[in-house]
Amino acid sequence: MAKLYTLHPDNPQFRSIEEITTELQKGAVMLYPTDTVYAIGCDLNNKAAVQRVRQLKQLSNDKPLTFLCSSLSNIADYALVSDEAYRIMKRVIPGPYTFLLPATKLVPKLVMSPKRKTTGIRVPNHSICQMILQNLGNPIVSSSAHLPDEDGEFPTLELEKAKLFDRLDHQVDLIIDNGLEPGFEVSTILDMTSEEPAVIRQGLGWDELQNWLNITV
Repeated sequence: MAKLYTLHPDNPQFRSIEEITTELQKGAVMLYPTDTVYAIGCDLNNKAAVQRVRQLKQLSNDKPLTFLCSSLSNIADYALVSDEAYRIMKRVIPGPYTFLLPATKLVPKLVMSPKRKTTGIRVPNHSICQMILQNLGNPIVSSSAHLPDEDGEFPTLELEKAKLFDRLDHQVDLIIDNGLEPGFEVSTILDMTSEEPAVIRQGLGWDELQNWLNITV
């Protein structure tokens, strides 16, 4: 049974954040809110925990995992950022955008795309995520809490919080409740691995991007 933490959405209790990050460092897997959907996550540098997330999501090792960084400068530690990518990212970070970028050696192989050597990174506009990132000192894995049911089918993302918590109570170690219902809009994904950025998925924040960015869909 997972340990439940109830945190204020804007001013999370620091003592609880410290307890959560300590558990993450020990290898805990958590269910937590982001600025898009509820996610399953762990310490990026804990191999056993990352493997557990893969098992929960039923992802093979050739499927990359997205992770959260605290800032644009933090992204530069884990990915190669071109001038054009930097210009775009600086304008929209923090926010509901996932960037596909060439990975540096700091990205664990268990997380990146093995063929392309790329990684997906987000900087969330979310108080709880940011406090965990700052206190932990390194990124956290972020994979939507969209798990297959007993029949192998994927239910809708529009799942009530109580049902979501009940479903994952015995599969994760920590559950973080910010008092709000889960979001159900996923992030917009931008491929920044070539000279011309491309939209892989239109999600939350796409309308804002359309207003000023001329890229191929």
